[in-house]
Amino acid sequence: MMLASDKRQHNHTFKGLLKLTAHKQHSNLSYDLIIIGAGAAGLMCAISAATQDKKILVIEHGKKIGPKILISGGGRCNFTNLEASWENYLSRNEHFAKSALSRYTPYDFIDLMAKHTIGWHEKKLGQLFCDDGAKRVVTMLSDECDAASIEIKCETTVQSINANVLGGYQLQTSMGALSTRNLVIATGGKSIPAMGATGFAYDAAKQFGLEVTDTRPGLVPFTFGDDMLAFTASLSGVSLDCKVCCGNTCFRENILFTHRGLSGPAILQISSFWHEGESISIDILPDIDALEMLKSARKSQSRSSIKMVLAQHLPARLAQALVDKYFQDGKMAALSNNQLESIADHLNHWQIKPTSTEGYRTAEVTLGGVHTDGLSSKTMQAKAHQGLYFIGECVDVTGWLGGYNFQWAWASGHAAGQAIQLSWTS
Repeated sequence: MMLASDKRQHNHTFKGLLKLTAHKQHSNLSYDLIIIGAGAAGLMCAISAATQDKKILVIEHGKKIGPKILISGGGRCNFTNLEASWENYLSRNEHFAKSALSRYTPYDFIDLMAKHTIGWHEKKLGQLFCDDGAKRVVTMLSDECDAASIEIKCETTVQSINANVLGGYQLQTSMGALSTRNLVIATGGKSIPAMGATGFAYDAAKQFGLEVTDTRPGLVPFTFGDDMLAFTASLSGVSLDCKVCCGNTCFRENILFTHRGLSGPAILQISSFWHEGESISIDILPDIDALEMLKSARKSQSRSSIKMVLAQHLPARLAQALVDKYFQDGKMAALSNNQLESIADHLNHWQIKPTSTEGYRTAEVTLGGVHTDGLSSKTMQAKAHQGLYFIGECVDVTGWLGGYNFQWAWASGHAAGQAIQLSWTS
């Protein structure tokens, strides 16, 4: 039986435990570095910054780390490109990416893969893919974080960020209040919102007075109005090698007709250079002078129809569709030089005006972002805010298709991580 005095003591102790527990749940956990975003850039930053005596936390609002890594390259992860240089990136400051890219190259990431005995292969145009699939790359990054005692918290949201008067930053999160001397924003852009993409990084940048350039979808398929849409839909699934240009910028790769418009590598590439209202030019016979080919066919195949001649160089469905839409089919012998010139112009300089793009829903990247004028190209630190960094896709640096954006993620994350680590040892 418990005496009254014992009961009072027990109640007092119990209340004390309640207070202590509540205090622990709502206490301000302190870290040396907090990274918001567990994608390619954020994980690389954590790994590059890690030292034995520093507490590092990576916060991810999704259920898993590296979500875009997992879907990249059709699940094979096009993790870099051997040709990566500052010339493969779009930015208001075309030279901004030079520093980070020169200090962490594709071969540095290849060395990391070798450390974990992960095989890779070059598909084309310098594009490197993981032999064991994208999950292996995520596992490698996770293992590196574990080895460095880096804490990762998924399904954790950040409600607010505030600068402390004496330095560092205060975060209100779903896991409670957190404080840190160094804060890295690595939450990416707006592309593929179904995977959780938001404009969080842009809001954070604006909060601290950094300019954010206009953003728009990049590496994204084109859509069209009714007439052209019916044309592309009728050819859905047809793919061919083409040269696609917008202004003075051209790419030579495949295009793909779809029930929504035009896609394929060449279309995705040129979409980053296209603006609403502009036309694109497609050379569907990039290795052939179409006019000379048609003149020769008029002599050697005078009884053949236009469709038959075109089908010798193009997919049969495309040859038929072009004749139905643009040309009046007939015998080659009956065609005048002016008619041949008109047909040839459609083949080598086919002018198309997209209505729009498929938008952020399918865009692989977000063009624009945190203006580079407010960041150090060497460290990725905000010039006006000690200890605040922006890396990866949220920055106004966007790569071509083919592993370039991953290389920017690795390089910018490494640049920030190394700078933070150096600040701890200096």
